[in-house]
Amino acid sequence: YIPLGVTHGLENATNEPLEIIEVQSGAYLGEDDIVRFEDVYGRANNKDK
Repeated sequence: YIPLGVTHGLENATNEPLEIIEVQSGAYLGEDDIVRFEDVYGRANNKDK
């Protein structure tokens, strides 16, 4: 469980494959409210903060 508004990240520190299961609940399940601060895949938000 990650509370609303908490900055968090995830890293696989092993050589084993990692499988993530994300569970969302509530009335709104969209992903347009995600703010990326850092992303090795170039998806970080480029907006002024």
